[in-house]
Amino acid sequence: MTGKVKGGALQSRLEFVRDHRGEEGVERVLGRLSESDQQICRHILTGGWYAFELGERVDSAIAAEMGMGQNIFLLMGEKSATHNLGKSHKAFVTDKDPHGMLKRAAQIYQAYYDTGRRTYERVSDTKAILRTYESETYSAADCLTVVGWHRKAIELCGGNSPRVVETKCRARGADLCEYICEWE
Repeated sequence: MTGKVKGGALQSRLEFVRDHRGEEGVERVLGRLSESDQQICRHILTGGWYAFELGERVDSAIAAEMGMGQNIFLLMGEKSATHNLGKSHKAFVTDKDPHGMLKRAAQIYQAYYDTGRRTYERVSDTKAILRTYESETYSAADCLTVVGWHRKAIELCGGNSPRVVETKCRARGADLCEYICEWE
């Protein structure tokens, strides 16, 4: 894989650890990485682009440290949405309308990844489908963070009881990733 991910995504993952395990937890996560990865992770720029593989290594180190199984990636996605939509991407939630935010899926996707594209399809007043095509970077863990991110984003936009299910996944052999988003 040759794609990149934004530094803000990596920062929010380390913030998640910091919130749950303090600075000591972050140091233990970093200690699981190579010297060069540690150097990079100590100086992440929010708007910088970083190798997707670095993100995968950080995800693995966090999962090993936190010991929460696959649920950790959903929770990290939620943390990322709270962090980013409360700050740098606040404009996406101003309308308090889940569809208003989801219809910007392509723009949001490009804020985090440098390859591929994401589409939005409105299905009903409380349902949408997001699809990710042609991404050079994907992993099952990253897809779970996308599920958690959109679940929290829908909630932040006023959607009650949000549910996001990935029905197709490139990391599991599909030709695209597809997310069904629903709320009340």
